[in-house]
Amino acid sequence: MKNRPSHRIIAVSVTGNYHRQKGLMCQDFYAYKRLGRKIVAVIADGAGSAKYGRLGAKYICETLCRLLSMSSEGSIREHIIDAIQITREMLTCHRLNRAKNESGLIDFSATVVGVVYDGKKGLFFHIGDGAAIALKNDKSQQYVISEPENGIFSSETFFFTMEDWKDSLRFTPFTKADSLFLMTDGVTGFALKKDMHTIKDGFVLPIHAFLKSEKNTKRASAALTNTLATPTASRLSGDDKTLMWIDCR
Repeated sequence: MKNRPSHRIIAVSVTGNYHRQKGLMCQDFYAYKRLGRKIVAVIADGAGSAKYGRLGAKYICETLCRLLSMSSEGSIREHIIDAIQITREMLTCHRLNRAKNESGLIDFSATVVGVVYDGKKGLFFHIGDGAAIALKNDKSQQYVISEPENGIFSSETFFFTMEDWKDSLRFTPFTKADSLFLMTDGVTGFALKKDMHTIKDGFVLPIHAFLKSEKNTKRASAALTNTLATPTASRLSGDDKTLMWIDCR
């Protein structure tokens, strides 16, 4: 009997107007690892105020994917906490961290949204804004959302580089899903209603239906990029935009 194919994944990042006008590259990053039916996927949004925000986003995504894809025993929540702490230690010793201690982590600040899924059970993990959605059924509005979290002010969020990062780490479990969406905060305004508890009509479900039907990965990625880079999308949000779709069938 042939092994069932791994999850199909489409992910794109688009530089927002704010960074494009300043000649800066996108500060978002994403990574994923597949091992049989197991998938680990992470996206991160480097803080615009951080000198090396994109580097922090890259390190957290790649380290979490590498370590969590190899984990097999014990609590997955403990593995996630350990992997984030290892990333912090790596950045503490990084050549660009002039302080060579945790006070220098502020230069690598980034939010994190990730998932570990084995085909039956899944767990979202989340620090800061951005969002994740598990669609339970593509023909109905049954879903689980890992919602954004901001501080007292709308522009204030939380990063894995903060001293009290564990207080901001949230877990959202879910069972068998048809597809998963991970997104940075540049996309949440298109996907979720203002209460952040409900998905909007005309974005998540149509994108899911299109990506599910479009079997050519290059065409699917190009269409998704074009959707996030339209003039209308740019006017509504000048932030960098990253969206990852995972087919869980």
